[in-house]
Amino acid sequence: MSTETNSLVAAAPRPAVPPHGATFAIVFSLSFCHMLNDLMQSMLPAIYPVLKDAHRLDFGQIGLITLAFQCTASLFQPVVGMFTDRRPMPYSLAAGMGSTLVGLLLLSRAADYPTILLSACLIGLGSAVFHPEASRVARLASGGRHGLAQSLFQVGGNAGSAIGPLLAALIVVPNGQSSVGWFSAAAFLAMAVLVAVGGWYARNRRSPRAQAAAPARRLSAQLGEPRVALALAVLVVLIFSKTFYTASLTSYYTFYLIRRFDVDVETAQLALFAFLVSSPIGALLGGWLGDRIGRLPIIWVSILGVLPFSLALPYAGFATTLVLAFVIGLVMSSSFSAILVYAQDLIPGRVGLVAGVFFGFSFGLGGIGAAALGELADRTSLETVYAICAFLPAIGLLTIFLPRQAAAR
Repeated sequence: MSTETNSLVAAAPRPAVPPHGATFAIVFSLSFCHMLNDLMQSMLPAIYPVLKDAHRLDFGQIGLITLAFQCTASLFQPVVGMFTDRRPMPYSLAAGMGSTLVGLLLLSRAADYPTILLSACLIGLGSAVFHPEASRVARLASGGRHGLAQSLFQVGGNAGSAIGPLLAALIVVPNGQSSVGWFSAAAFLAMAVLVAVGGWYARNRRSPRAQAAAPARRLSAQLGEPRVALALAVLVVLIFSKTFYTASLTSYYTFYLIRRFDVDVETAQLALFAFLVSSPIGALLGGWLGDRIGRLPIIWVSILGVLPFSLALPYAGFATTLVLAFVIGLVMSSSFSAILVYAQDLIPGRVGLVAGVFFGFSFGLGGIGAAALGELADRTSLETVYAICAFLPAIGLLTIFLPRQAAAR
């Protein structure tokens, strides 16, 4: 590393540490609630086959449900993050979970398509409130181990996303749409835990002015404003690549397996679970390695490294498809915590805004991707969708434009 780069890294602001170092009880509590939150949210795409048959929906309408959910989360998350950067609201986490609760209960009783869309929006609103502030609290409780704390937080969400389809296959598919309401108990449990987390946050939070003090301006000046803007633009494009490809699997993987390999719904749901279970493993590895070797190598491998496997997927048999999907999920899921912490290091003092923007972009692009890919599937075939999406990880080549300074630990 050059002398200039060393000086820039040395001048970068050190992470703020809570008075007693890392408070991983709080991080694990947030991870647990993230698991419950994403478990409940994953019930929506997991029951798409049920909704499609019960309400006679086409793939375009399925995509619009995902769009309603993810765009609601996308539009509100940056707003929530920016607002709470200036005025932290410790108990907003529990309040956001209440919106998810209402959306779930409404979804369980929805008798028409507009009601399904409304319930999806309420679930998305709960996500918009939860993610930015929970990410901030996890960073505060990390004791400076930002990558590990963020990856532990992500592991909870990924685990919930993986468990949701499994529970849908075991509970919702046999018992019907109304059984979605049974999962409201998870929302009540999460709200109770988040009230306790909110109390800890209220006692340990720092002044918003202190968070946005001179170090943020100093690092931006050292990197140069155009370089910061370019780095953020590249990160957004990388999120686009990751999220669009992930949307093709989370929204249509079950339909793809059913149509191409003639498996039943339960088998397809279990295959989706096998894909999704790779995400928490990859997220944990990505955060742990990012704290040790830097964020940049993780970003390189997690996006571009998927390309050989994505190119092979459309031409594989059933067993090989399951293996390739697992590897793709494992590698690609390691990127998000690295990208998020990298962006927070670029703009320190704006933790909520950065988390809101990147969680929001992730949800929003996923919704747009699901809707667009649904229309493409209606016009062509799901095989064509996966053949086209296979090239998306090549966008990882843009990582070359990210500055090395911000990637240092």
